[in-house]
Amino acid sequence: MELDILHQPDSAIAHVRMDPQEELTAEAGAMVAMSADIQASTTLRKGKGGGLMGGLKRMLAGESLFLSVFRTASSSGEIYLAPKLMGDILPYQLTPTGLVVQSTGYMASTPGVTIDLGFQGLKSFFSGESIFWLNIGGEGLVMLSAFGGIYEVEVDGEYIVDTGHIVAFEKSLQFSITKAGGSWIGAFLGGEGLVMHFTGKGKLYCQTHNPGAFGQLVGGKLPPRG
Repeated sequence: MELDILHQPDSAIAHVRMDPQEELTAEAGAMVAMSADIQASTTLRKGKGGGLMGGLKRMLAGESLFLSVFRTASSSGEIYLAPKLMGDILPYQLTPTGLVVQSTGYMASTPGVTIDLGFQGLKSFFSGESIFWLNIGGEGLVMLSAFGGIYEVEVDGEYIVDTGHIVAFEKSLQFSITKAGGSWIGAFLGGEGLVMHFTGKGKLYCQTHNPGAFGQLVGGKLPPRG
């Protein structure tokens, strides 16, 4: 399997060339185009993080209930995948450490990758973000999507990021939710709100745009329904 990410960072699309007898799992709706002889099916996924309960848990995290599976038979093929929002794609080779991904960041993965729901507790609820995150582990390649560009931060000690700009982080990192400024009132009046305070050592992936803030900005300008 060969992967190229095209048109980064604002309109990224993944071009995947698959050898015979290969398989790729993707979020429902991610497929843009593919070879005619690639076999496509819909699944709830088996194993850890799979089945009906796994699908329902992914729905709680903002993901689709179903996943799409693309397989090549006796010949090779190609497929194009893209995020639902305009933005970047990050290919990440899993390590034994594992990865925590924000609720809508998963796009695709190779066989051997497990996707399960992680509950981050009330600290995520009070941040204004989803209280559910995706725990991704196993072996293989996972493709993550973002709103805007993705950049990597090597954390060794402490690091602070606005809650709406997180894409994913390695499980070696711990985090807490705190205010951005010196006081709660100043934090909210200044427009910064809440931030995630990371500690430890590991990789952190951030997106240049905040989907929640964008939605509020655009939503307020739309005409009322009806």
